[in-house]
Amino acid sequence: MKRILLLTTALMLATLAAVSPSPAAERPQRVKSRTATVPAAAPAQPAVAPAPAILSIIPAQGEPGAKISIFGSGFGEQASVFLGSVEIPARVVEGKQLEMVIPQLDAGLYALYVKRADGVTGRVYNFAVQALRPVLTSLTPDRVSICAVGGEREVTAQGKNFSERASLLFDGAVITSRTVSPEQIVFSAPQAAGGLHQVMVKNDPENGSLPLALAYETKPEISQVSIGNEYVNYYELNIYGRNFQQNSAIYVDGERIGGKGGQEMVEREKLIYVDCTRMIYQRHPYSSTNKDFRIQVVNQGGEWSQVVNVTAP
Repeated sequence: MKRILLLTTALMLATLAAVSPSPAAERPQRVKSRTATVPAAAPAQPAVAPAPAILSIIPAQGEPGAKISIFGSGFGEQASVFLGSVEIPARVVEGKQLEMVIPQLDAGLYALYVKRADGVTGRVYNFAVQALRPVLTSLTPDRVSICAVGGEREVTAQGKNFSERASLLFDGAVITSRTVSPEQIVFSAPQAAGGLHQVMVKNDPENGSLPLALAYETKPEISQVSIGNEYVNYYELNIYGRNFQQNSAIYVDGERIGGKGGQEMVEREKLIYVDCTRMIYQRHPYSSTNKDFRIQVVNQGGEWSQVVNVTAP
């Protein structure tokens, strides 16, 4: 009986041993699936291009309307040039050259810098804007008779960039003139000797145009010869024209008459100077019958008029 009890106890212990889990099995480790967290990469920042750099400005100064070329680097595809606070759109050539035209600005020193389309600006440089230089292109007329009067002496100087306060100089001296527009100045040609004289325009004492020549004509010209007053033994021939002088003489069929102050007796023939457009030839004919003869005027400087054929006693 005791043996049976021991056997039964052994069987129960064996059964419990089979059913009871081992210590390892009692506490199984639960393995959790863990995914490694990798920090997200920050978005790549675009590289900032170097600021515009200027190597040279050609020319280094200029007047409004002049074309300026700026050479350097970092200009990008679009850029503007600033002169002070004035923005000037510029043409970009291969990112290394800018071309611009100076706008209408007062003369003076301006801060010049380049601003790229992305807003990046370069170093500031000084740039001198010069006063607009007057340009004299023509004179109308360009020839004036020394004996012209009134409106005949009016000359129009044509060109560009004439300021309202522009001065007109005749042989280096300022004369009275009237500025009609930036392209025209009107003046009256002053009395002067025959020959070429210089005319120029100045906007200020340091800013003048190149001079042009205004010719003063002294060559005598005969426009008309007519019979005037008639007396017992002589009559008057009126010689009209221009550029006659006090000491002008006439040649009648090769014979010289006058030449000293406009009055000289030569076998009773006399030449009287009235003004630069008229002389009177007092002719003493030996017959009242008309005949043909030639008249020519010569000035003291050796300038001759054309020959005029006259039919008179």
